[in-house]
Amino acid sequence: MEAGRPVSLLKKGVDDLKSTWPAEPDRFNETHVDPFLLWCIKQGSSDVSIQTNRPVMCEISGSLYPVTYRSLDAADIVTFVTRLYGTEALAILAGGSDIDLAYEVMTDRFTRSRFRVNITAILAEGRDGVQITMRVLPSAPPTFAQLKIEKEIIDGWRPRNGIVLVTGPTGSGKSTLLAAGIRSLIESHHGCGKLLTYEAPIEFTYDSVVSRRSLVAQTEVPRHIPTFAAGVRNALRRKPEIILVGESRDRETISASIEAAQTGHLVFSTVHTTGVASTIRRMVSTFEPGERNERAFSLMETVRMIVTQTLVPKIGGGRVALREYMVFTEEIRETLLNMTYDKWPAELMSMVSKYGKTMESQARRAFEAGLIEKRHYLVYLQGSKAAQEALKRIASQEAGEVVDMDPSEPKMEASDVHSS
Repeated sequence: MEAGRPVSLLKKGVDDLKSTWPAEPDRFNETHVDPFLLWCIKQGSSDVSIQTNRPVMCEISGSLYPVTYRSLDAADIVTFVTRLYGTEALAILAGGSDIDLAYEVMTDRFTRSRFRVNITAILAEGRDGVQITMRVLPSAPPTFAQLKIEKEIIDGWRPRNGIVLVTGPTGSGKSTLLAAGIRSLIESHHGCGKLLTYEAPIEFTYDSVVSRRSLVAQTEVPRHIPTFAAGVRNALRRKPEIILVGESRDRETISASIEAAQTGHLVFSTVHTTGVASTIRRMVSTFEPGERNERAFSLMETVRMIVTQTLVPKIGGGRVALREYMVFTEEIRETLLNMTYDKWPAELMSMVSKYGKTMESQARRAFEAGLIEKRHYLVYLQGSKAAQEALKRIASQEAGEVVDMDPSEPKMEASDVHSS
């Protein structure tokens, strides 16, 4: 007697718009991987998560749905890992390292689908297992118009030199926003000259973006060059106009980016922070205490704009982007340079509301427009108040003062400013 399919985890009447892969085999082999991934894209998936002893899960409009009937065992996982990276992947994972890569599926000579992939060893039901996270990338970078980017951000996107930072938590669309900005530079009337990117891995490619006055060269870390900091040093020997550093996450990379901006280059980068004020504080805190003062003022002299983005579930499905941003004009930088750097975070909190846009105001606008639910708006409202109190307390502690807290306000540690 033929065995029946296991019962799907999808709920009848609730998840009718989602389905499991109709062609699901009893055992995955390498010929199944690409067709399965293409099917996931057609379902509207933004991320595909493949994990030992679990069904494959796709994230669609911010919610996870199972897209296979059965849980994948070790043999299935080995098939996916080998197809995505190669046979040496298992040895790398066993050695305690994770793997970042970009994977591409060619549907025909002119069409390709790309994924950003991370492969990490995990513990699954008491045994060693693997989780594969695949972010679906558009075939071509989006435009500012498609992302509905604010005019102030567009106007401040191409200063003559300095640093432009795009920040936000993981999965907030930083890379997508940055790619749209790079596309706008390439397609501008006079082009962007020579643009060098250093990414880990390369997510968006610009082959389909045509410009006779732009030359783009993309370098992958660590495939082509060992680190982001080494990439910035490499860029300075190649006479670029613009440098893109995929992520500024350590002292060496931040220092190299500042030096590149000080020598007249325009530098774009991303940082994992959740606000304009916390971005400056986070970057300064990566330096040793003895050098923070010098590096802080160097950073302030070169920063031109900070944009923080987050994605919020949208009423009716999908997600809406909320952006906090501020353009650092000469007047703003002059004001901040005339005070000690430990006072900057608290000062920036008030400056953003005066000269830019705060996340709270953007959330309020989206709520009043009927785009997001009230509970999401209240999260940002409360987070804004708590962050302001925390920054004031941090500034007073560094100055050796004691400030009484309102007992009705939640208490936060200094590290909470980055996650509020």
